[in-house]
Amino acid sequence: MVNLKGLKIPVEVARTKAKALKLVITDVDGVLTDTGVYYSVDGELMKRFSIRDGMGVERLRTQCNVDTGIMTGENSAAVMKRAEKLKITRYFPGIKDKKATILEFFDDYGFSADDIAFIGDDYNDVDVIGVAGFTACPSDAMPYIKTLVDYVCDVPAGYGAFRDFAELIIYLRNEK
Repeated sequence: MVNLKGLKIPVEVARTKAKALKLVITDVDGVLTDTGVYYSVDGELMKRFSIRDGMGVERLRTQCNVDTGIMTGENSAAVMKRAEKLKITRYFPGIKDKKATILEFFDDYGFSADDIAFIGDDYNDVDVIGVAGFTACPSDAMPYIKTLVDYVCDVPAGYGAFRDFAELIIYLRNEK
């Protein structure tokens, strides 16, 4: 069953937002990962990703024809490999000003705010949460972020939060 209790907006409004989507953009650390990172003396070694989130990317693509993008402040080889594995072509690493990047994205690709969903977890996501058409965060996001988004996932970061949001979108788009 889809978690409708996490919706902070009326279901009818969420359905309208979900049906307009063309792209879901996700943050990485604190959404796709559990906020942990493994370091060696050589630097970042590994990040842990949920297979369930990968299935969420695939299901959005096949069930709804909705694309997925990654926008992160980090420049990580592990994230690039994960994006390649999931066939995510809209990969934006090293982004410090996410709002400026998403506004450029609107101009460059002809998207509007209503076409884009965003899932983030921390203060560096506030500005993009303010411009995306449909927004979410993991259950363990920073408390302030939870007050800003349309949907608070039932699960924490790195354990299927993206999948939770994806399944909500699929449900709302297919609901009559």
